[in-house]
Amino acid sequence: MVVMVTPLCLLYWLLISTWWLMVSTSGMVWIPLTHSLSKTQFTTPHHLLKTTSTRSATRFRQHHHHRHKQVSVPLSPGSDYTLSFTLGSPSSSTISLYLDTGSDLVWLPCSPFECILCESKTPPLSPPLNLSSSATAVPCKSSACSAAHSSLHSSDLCAIARCPLDSIEMSECNSFPCPPFYYAYGDGSLIGRLYKDSLTLPNSLSVQNFTFGCSHTTLGEPVGVAGFGFGRLSLPAQLSSVSPQLGNRFSYCLVSHSFDSNRVRRPSPLILGRYEDKENQFGNELVEFVYTDMLSNPKHPYFYSVGLEGISVGKRNIPAPENLKRVDRRGSGGMVVDSGTTFTMLPASLYDSVVTEFDHRVSRFYKRANTVEESTGLSPCYFYNKVVAAKVPAIKLHFAGNRSSVVLPRKNYFYGFVDGSDGGRKKRNVGCLMLMNGGDEEELSGGPGATLGNYQQQGFEVVYDLEKRKVGFARRKCSSLWDSLKN
Repeated sequence: MVVMVTPLCLLYWLLISTWWLMVSTSGMVWIPLTHSLSKTQFTTPHHLLKTTSTRSATRFRQHHHHRHKQVSVPLSPGSDYTLSFTLGSPSSSTISLYLDTGSDLVWLPCSPFECILCESKTPPLSPPLNLSSSATAVPCKSSACSAAHSSLHSSDLCAIARCPLDSIEMSECNSFPCPPFYYAYGDGSLIGRLYKDSLTLPNSLSVQNFTFGCSHTTLGEPVGVAGFGFGRLSLPAQLSSVSPQLGNRFSYCLVSHSFDSNRVRRPSPLILGRYEDKENQFGNELVEFVYTDMLSNPKHPYFYSVGLEGISVGKRNIPAPENLKRVDRRGSGGMVVDSGTTFTMLPASLYDSVVTEFDHRVSRFYKRANTVEESTGLSPCYFYNKVVAAKVPAIKLHFAGNRSSVVLPRKNYFYGFVDGSDGGRKKRNVGCLMLMNGGDEEELSGGPGATLGNYQQQGFEVVYDLEKRKVGFARRKCSSLWDSLKN
């Protein structure tokens, strides 16, 4: 028997072979993350810190009070990390979205687009998407539709889509699109529909039939989100369905910036896939990861939760409350490692103990800046003439597991700037602790006990190993890592 191979089939086979060769030989792809910090957004450092601290608190507390399917609040202006890719074929559009490890859906504004109450918000990072001719609506019978509707049964969804009863019984509702979904945010919301189209990453890696949400109307949310959390609609999960080698592990390395826009001109690398993380993999930099296990959260399955055993301030170890070491059946407890919250949020009991010990050590040398604390939302803050490293105690996070402690660089938790809040008559140096009070344990019931914010993750490569269910941390020179990846 002679098998005829048409030119079209041969071309298809060559394209697939080339794509798999690239994946199997490299084992990873990398994408530049762009920091959206802009000096024009804020009039003073106080304004920037107040806005960012308020948004961090809102995002954190929204996890504990919701009526609808909960996804995380998009990042606040001043500390946003974005990635870009193209959608559509043959005509394609470049889309820029916020990276968010705390949500499980990729959604974006679509034309025509209306954002209600968005006058004071960050403008869209890219024009609203015009759906390409290759985009198709996700049918009501699909598992993707069910995932977007909090696992509502497909028969119910098809009934909502007005598929006739006999068609529902015969599973013949493919021509009926998935009904619109509603997502509630900390200070906004959106209605969207699910579509499929081809997604192409910056390195020309293409994913066919990529599912995304298309929103024509939002409330207070002008920018879309690339969800990297657990869940079948997240970007890693969809990538894993095409190449498990790429989708089962990702990491990012956030360039240290201290809110200085001049320091964030170089991209922060987002790495999809696995690479050898031993020493000297990239250049001569010694790399040593510490890992801690992920905790399952039955109520918020898209979170990357870990156990926190305690926090050291100087030489004193302050034990964490029991709810930070595990997650219970109601979804309470644990610490979420989150790219979308700026500042680390701690339960009141642990926060108060950390602040008491920190203030005990620092207030002997520096005067409290009470007016600055009121205007920034951060505490404690201190006036100083010159910071001496020995007078600002070291802070170390002790995660669950053997030797899983992470020492934070001082610039990751103590931010210094020039205060001119007295009308400019006298300017003084001031420094603030960049940790926040998340509330009492009773207030935190039903949600995370704490959040590790992206400000505290600067200068670390943070690895999310979805196959082994571990999160890893390693001190890195992130800008050098990006250069090494390109070369």
